[in-house]
Amino acid sequence: MSTESIIDAPARGIAHALRRVPSAPRWQRLAYGDRQPRWVRPSAAALLLVTGLTYLWNLTNSGYGNAFYAAAVQSGTKNWTALLFASLDPSNAITVDKPPAAFWIPALLGRVFGFSSLTMLLPEAVMGVASVGLLYLAVRQVAGPAAGLIAGAALAATPVAALMFRFNNPDAMMVFCLIAAAWMTVTATRKASPSWLFWAGTLVGMAFLSKMLQGFMTVPALGLAYLIAAPVSFKKRLLHLLAAAGGITLVAGAYSLVFQLTPVGNRPYMAGSQTNSLWELVFGYNGLSRILGRNAGNPGGRAGQDFPDFAGNDGSFPGAGGGGVGFSMGGPPGILRLFGGEFSAEVAWLLPTAFVLLAAALWFTRRAARTDMVRASLILWGIWMLTTAAVFSFMSGTIHAYYTIELAPAVAAVIGMAGVQLWNRRSSRAVRVVLVSAVLLTAIWSFVLLSSVPDWLPWLRWAVLVLGVVGAALIAAGPARTGRAGAAVAVSVLLSAGLGTGAWTVATAATGHTGGSPASGPAPETNNRTMGLAGSNQAGASSRGGASGRFTGSRDTDNPQAAAAAQGFGETPVNPTLNALLQQTHTKWAAATVGANSAAALELGSNTSVMAIGGFSGSDPFPTLDQFKQMVAEGQITYFVPGNAFGGFGGPGGFGGAAGQGRAGGNGSSSAITQWVEATFPSTTVGASTVYQLNQ
Repeated sequence: MSTESIIDAPARGIAHALRRVPSAPRWQRLAYGDRQPRWVRPSAAALLLVTGLTYLWNLTNSGYGNAFYAAAVQSGTKNWTALLFASLDPSNAITVDKPPAAFWIPALLGRVFGFSSLTMLLPEAVMGVASVGLLYLAVRQVAGPAAGLIAGAALAATPVAALMFRFNNPDAMMVFCLIAAAWMTVTATRKASPSWLFWAGTLVGMAFLSKMLQGFMTVPALGLAYLIAAPVSFKKRLLHLLAAAGGITLVAGAYSLVFQLTPVGNRPYMAGSQTNSLWELVFGYNGLSRILGRNAGNPGGRAGQDFPDFAGNDGSFPGAGGGGVGFSMGGPPGILRLFGGEFSAEVAWLLPTAFVLLAAALWFTRRAARTDMVRASLILWGIWMLTTAAVFSFMSGTIHAYYTIELAPAVAAVIGMAGVQLWNRRSSRAVRVVLVSAVLLTAIWSFVLLSSVPDWLPWLRWAVLVLGVVGAALIAAGPARTGRAGAAVAVSVLLSAGLGTGAWTVATAATGHTGGSPASGPAPETNNRTMGLAGSNQAGASSRGGASGRFTGSRDTDNPQAAAAAQGFGETPVNPTLNALLQQTHTKWAAATVGANSAAALELGSNTSVMAIGGFSGSDPFPTLDQFKQMVAEGQITYFVPGNAFGGFGGPGGFGGAAGQGRAGGNGSSSAITQWVEATFPSTTVGASTVYQLNQ
């Protein structure tokens, strides 16, 4: 196959998916019909329009969102090296603790139109609309337009999707790439096409460059679907999968090679590692440490923890929900984790139903041909759903509830595909039993979730329950409901399933979110709740509009460090006087501070370059004390501002203040630097912050 044909394959596929297919093979005629129904295109356009309004309306209500990543985007608008490596500061001291791909497009847009909340968040929102469209195409081409529309709507109405596609965490880019890869894999499976597999692999590679190993969690699903169902011999299927591996290697390997071949002095330090190593970050801090817990995969023994110095002797974080599990916003590991605490609100509205429908649909298609595309797609999305659900349920390291956006496309696809397949078989008594059970389960579970916020739209949970009961009763009453009667039943069922999660999604989009652990749902004043089966304690508001981050599980409110972290894992207080002081500097770095959140706040506020000593949590060994002394001697840094890993600036004796007193994060290097500065240079107070001038 020529290079030109490989490059043109995706473009031809999109055009083919959007037009009528009058002479398609039998399985495709079953999905589309010989002529596309009149309602398909207007319905698809309406889906994308509503999604666009939800994701784009008042997009800047979150300001800079996660200031940590916003600072990296701002740096990328000023310096090409910073853009390439995702440096936290434009002078390239240290990176953020993630790979750079998710920041490239916002930074390039900021270079053209100027850095702002809009230019930073617009790419994420557009990726959200495109993700809904691609999921619609992926499901439609095998299960028909109705299934595609339901799947797309289910994704758009998932709260965590609205949360992340309106926010500047790397998850939006990762999920967009994975959905596009899944669509290409479905097309590749239908055509037995190695070129489509290659491009699917390149997109998985981009997902890796957005969030490292989390981007690889869907690889088993994509590979097995092709291996099982592609209409060629087993040997050719194996050979074709090498094309996908080649695409992954090309993208991920190219960046890795660039990083490794760039001299250390010409690039920033790799945050999250103890040895300035990309691969330590991949397999440690952002890899095994997330799955297995504290220190797994980390030669230095610290890089796998976001919050190292808060850990007790057992390796646990106060409030983490259990000893040695790392830092969790959603309770301890276990089979019910996704159905309790924050997780239930983010993604679990349709999750129980998806499990039921997947099992039933696979059973009823068990005798289908090996190459049957409906079953192949159910395998793809089902393995995706089961794999990610299992990992998120049982991982023992640091986890945030918003990670579950990776689960949302698979849940939505299974709901759309399996739901329509079973609906079309409802003349069978066994299928009607499944449908009735699924409808009642969805309605009751939505009622439970909505009841946990009794003061927010109190009528909604009863409407959802009534619609579900009515829909289930009508399905049970008889299989022959067609035409308007059948449409009325379908509408009742869809409203019952979608009203709860849809309303929560709209509330999420209408609320601003800031900080490191945003959460979905209505504004904090209307959202004092305990969600789901696990009943985790919601002490503290969510990180919306600058409020503090929500921590679930048991909390040690008497521990001053834990309390400070709970209140500091969001936005750093603004100090206009300090910002003005930094703007008057002319050195390479206007200031240095311990912890990336403190540095990011100063950078965004002053539009200057600020060094984050120790990276995100202050635990990375950069710079060393000798390196810092050399920088000061060469006049590269003007001020030192005592800070802490989670944001905020302290005076002596305060949180993040004097050495050894309540400082978050930090290691020998950052502590030694702080102690040396405090012993060597006089301090002054600027606004509410203690500042040391280093170039006197």
